[in-house]
Amino acid sequence: MRIVLTIIGVLFLFVGSFWALQGINILPGSFMSGHIQYLFLGLVIDAAGIFLLVLGNRRRKHLPPTQGSGSGH
Repeated sequence: MRIVLTIIGVLFLFVGSFWALQGINILPGSFMSGHIQYLFLGLVIDAAGIFLLVLGNRRRKHLPPTQGSGSGH
């Protein structure tokens, strides 16, 4: 599951950055170029991608080993 979240997060970052750059007309040549709403949409998708990357790559807390096996020793 971690690899899936990481891959989707990277894809979201790529697409979001692409849309944001088109929204501020740094990457011209599309119907999205120069339309500010694509900047904001791209930034939202970037934020979702960062969230997925953090979620997929966070370290899990290790639980301490249990004491004994319940045999009464």
